[in-house]
Amino acid sequence: MDYVNLGKSGLRVSRVCLGTMSFGEGDATRPWVVSNDLADDIFRTAVEAGIIFIDTADIYANGLSEEVTGRLARKYFARDELVLATKVFLPMTPGPNGGGLSAKHIHAAIDASLKRLDVEYVDLYQIHRYDVNVPIEETMGALNELVHAGKVRYIGASSMYAWQFAKAQQAAERAGGARFISMQNHYNAVYREEEREMIPLCLDQGIGVIPWSPLARGFLAGNRERGGERLTERANSDAFADMMYRDDDFDVVDQVKAVAAARGVSAAQVALAWLLSKPGVTAPIIGATKVMHVTDAVAAEDLALSAEEIAQIEAPYQPHGILGH
Repeated sequence: MDYVNLGKSGLRVSRVCLGTMSFGEGDATRPWVVSNDLADDIFRTAVEAGIIFIDTADIYANGLSEEVTGRLARKYFARDELVLATKVFLPMTPGPNGGGLSAKHIHAAIDASLKRLDVEYVDLYQIHRYDVNVPIEETMGALNELVHAGKVRYIGASSMYAWQFAKAQQAAERAGGARFISMQNHYNAVYREEEREMIPLCLDQGIGVIPWSPLARGFLAGNRERGGERLTERANSDAFADMMYRDDDFDVVDQVKAVAAARGVSAAQVALAWLLSKPGVTAPIIGATKVMHVTDAVAAEDLALSAEEIAQIEAPYQPHGILGH
């Protein structure tokens, strides 16, 4: 496993990040969430492969993911060996202040996350979305307070418009506070709209790109077929993917499969290798429900696609409306 700096920060991360949205046994709303025993197997496999970058969020399984992630992190890592990331924004408690990016909620949310994770600090604290109802100066000020309090080492952001991200960075700079070092955005071979503005902005400003859904929620790995057939439990229960991806995206999937067949590897490895080859991408976030999802991701790091293979995968791409914000 290779290790690189996250953007122009000094934080070193593995080239693959393990996402733990699938952790949290007991979450009845998502039937594809794995058992605690399987979560242990997945986590151990990642650790043995050299993955040190772990991403979760308070909203995943309504906090259960953070609890499981924290327990496994303590089992397999000394705290300083691990780069632990979580997120804030979505409602976690009832009432008008139970979510969002107000100073009130941010301070309450970090304390709750630290308790669930059972750590004194997180390495990367990310805003899960942009909050149009809160002045960005308030949000950036609150995040800076967490850094100064020692509860957070670095801050990052997730899906938003490039102008919103630039506005947030400018607000932080004006105040002399912490700036975002990373952007966790929706980016994969069937959704490349981030290449228009967000990724060029990140390249220009030295921001690390850590894409979510690098396999398009399994779409690029072949979890569904043309005509609507669903091949996995995740695909059968994922209405969000049904909304995001469409029939002409299968033209890209077909090319990913063709390259994979010629190489004698899985479609998932090819799709991840394509993403790892793109400028600015630091570490795709891999959501695993099987051990093989981790081993495929690790293998993808060593799979160098040719310029011809990359062009073959990209040729059928059709523009999308903005998805995932």
